[in-house]
Amino acid sequence: MPTSTASPPPTLSVMQLQVQDHIAHLQLSQPQSLNTMHPGFWRDLDAALTHIQAHGDVRVLVISSTGKHFSAGMALDTFANPAFAPQDKSPEGRAALSEFLWDMQQVFTRIEQLRIPVIAAIQGGCIGGALDMVCCACIRYATQEAFFCVQEINIGMVADLGSLQRLPKLLPMALVKELAYTGRRWPAHAALQHGFVNEVFDAQDAMLAAAMQCAQEIASKPPIAIWGSKQALDFARDHSVQDSLRQMGWLQAGIWSNRHVMESVQATQQKRTGDFPALMPQRAFGQM
Repeated sequence: MPTSTASPPPTLSVMQLQVQDHIAHLQLSQPQSLNTMHPGFWRDLDAALTHIQAHGDVRVLVISSTGKHFSAGMALDTFANPAFAPQDKSPEGRAALSEFLWDMQQVFTRIEQLRIPVIAAIQGGCIGGALDMVCCACIRYATQEAFFCVQEINIGMVADLGSLQRLPKLLPMALVKELAYTGRRWPAHAALQHGFVNEVFDAQDAMLAAAMQCAQEIASKPPIAIWGSKQALDFARDHSVQDSLRQMGWLQAGIWSNRHVMESVQATQQKRTGDFPALMPQRAFGQM
């Protein structure tokens, strides 16, 4: 398969990022430490997302992991790091904690706000901060032994990176409260019954193959139409039906393309891959 001609991915320390055939694959690669989240994790994730968002040739992101567990969440020794440990002795220190958490929350929010769909492929434990992260994905696949856990309550704290805010949009509130209050392990088959995961697989390789197949299907569609669909769905999640319908009219008027529609129809009739332009590369204002 041809490799993307975009600039090479950034150098990462605890993850691997590959871009091929319009699909970005970000893989957590520290199985010996259960892919826990320490400062290097946050730096890598931010750099990877920046690269993906900037390049218009990337149409889908798949996030997967290595080893027995997807991720055990925040590395506990991180809390012992003087540069990280919350300063709870003064109101000034507690105010700084609020801003620090906001920065961390925004890294996960960037997954949710990427202009492309995100697929998470989850094996084993998806614990604490890892659950916060996969809540930001559009599609979630899991292996049969996978489980989810709001781990923070088990170590005496409130989950603070997004699961308490996003899970109520995805699951019945009573279930969310049960998970948040008890810190129980929630198995993949139960997550499937409640629609949190799209499908459960017998093995990790089968799950990843399915995730990549789904990514290929998405990547074959017009990127601007996929972008528009994600914008509409995310807006509808947080607004009324009438507001969302009005927003849909403005959105469709802004991105409508006769060429894309005709090309999609012709490609289907001719049993070939459609030819669609990439999204425009994005640059920060300071880089212009």
